[in-house]
Amino acid sequence: MDSGLASARALTNHGGMSRRLRVLTAALAVATLLWLVFSAAERALALAQRFITLPAWLQWTLGGALALFAVIGIYLLWIFLRPRKRRRDIQAPRREDLETRIERLQAQGARTRALSDELQELDRRRVEARLYVTVFGEISAGKSSLIAALAPGAELRSDVLGGTTRQVVHVDVDLGDGRTLRLADVPGSRESGGEEREAMARDEALRAHAVIYVASGDLTRTQTDELRWLAEFGKPMLLALNKADQWQPDERDTLLAKLRERTSGLVDAVVVVSAGGSERFRRELADGRVEQVERARRADIATLLPALARLTVPGAEALETARERAVLAGLHERTGELEASQRAIEAERIVARYSRRAIVGAMAAVAPGSDLIIQGALATAMARALGKIYDIGLTELQIEDFLKRARLTLRTSTSIVLAIAGNALKAFPGLGTLGGGVLHAFAYALIFDSVGNALSATLAERHTLDTRIAGDKLKTLLAKGGAARIKRLAALTVDALRERPDDTHAS
Repeated sequence: MDSGLASARALTNHGGMSRRLRVLTAALAVATLLWLVFSAAERALALAQRFITLPAWLQWTLGGALALFAVIGIYLLWIFLRPRKRRRDIQAPRREDLETRIERLQAQGARTRALSDELQELDRRRVEARLYVTVFGEISAGKSSLIAALAPGAELRSDVLGGTTRQVVHVDVDLGDGRTLRLADVPGSRESGGEEREAMARDEALRAHAVIYVASGDLTRTQTDELRWLAEFGKPMLLALNKADQWQPDERDTLLAKLRERTSGLVDAVVVVSAGGSERFRRELADGRVEQVERARRADIATLLPALARLTVPGAEALETARERAVLAGLHERTGELEASQRAIEAERIVARYSRRAIVGAMAAVAPGSDLIIQGALATAMARALGKIYDIGLTELQIEDFLKRARLTLRTSTSIVLAIAGNALKAFPGLGTLGGGVLHAFAYALIFDSVGNALSATLAERHTLDTRIAGDKLKTLLAKGGAARIKRLAALTVDALRERPDDTHAS
């Protein structure tokens, strides 16, 4: 009992001593910090006094240098401490809404076959319940060779021009754990003139459950953007550093660490592989001749298979929801592009229709823009029609404000408009046979074409009528001739004037 009490007192005393030691250590630390602060302040004051005694030119030189170093230091500190750019979450639409948009486009005469086929492929793969993985990357990164190493004996179509793959090729691969998956070899990105094949590769990447991104060295900005794009669609992804046998071990380890840092949050793992394939080199013979030699390179994918097995262990059914979401999100973007194209086509028709009406009314005008633009009847109707195309309700105030700007622009641009019209008459002699009023008629065609295209471009870009931007576009279009445009407006003028009686009654 006494020994227990003694032990307790000893522990208590030991704890008390520890607290005193901590307080003493803290006091010494505070005193040291204060001493450093006062020393730094004293040193700063001494430097300030010496700085004041320097000549003015030297003060400005040193002051500028210090300010420059301070700016550089702050910038470097911001680079290292700034938060990482957050990954953008891609929003996938409901399938019903997407199908409605596609049907609407089809009714408008748009080519929607590719969009409908994509939905059918989405359903087919869901029913098939097979695990799909796309091998993606830039041309000549070794994608086809990597697939050949994963699936020996697979027949891959290839050629020797700028990359090997010209279409999507599927092969089955045994993961070694009783599961198989289907690999897709796709055309490489960054190929000159290969935009269509690159789009094909991106679509196949969205259809897959997972992606292997192949690189043969440090990532370029374009490659990083591709990885970020795939990650935004929620793709499980491996980064395979290919051709690893071309580096020394220490160089490879440094590059691997750099890649893992740069792709943190984008890929699930970074692995090192040697896809094999073949390499060519020049060999000098004993007699002085040089020959081209091609030899096979040994493949080493020991780290890739287990990483791929871990990436796909949830299985096709578990990964299907994310895959469907990515496909629908990609279709949403493609449908939006087709909708924008259809709006542009319809906007061109509207501008041409109102330009034709303006040509007919121009025969009674004194000077270009003196009647229709000031009264605003046709221009207002054209603006409302264009707003309807882009689902933008334009107010009377917005239209009036734009027409005021247009009127001011036309006052200063009349000479340019007439000069362009005169040149058109010289270039197309047939216009002169229609009478002197054809000059003003063509000028009105140019005016309304410019007004309509300025409105259309602004509504498409801004989704509202920004009168300042639309006015700037109008100035540019009024001063822009162009042989193709002049020829189109000349033909429109001839047709409108020849059919003037019919158009007048139709208006």
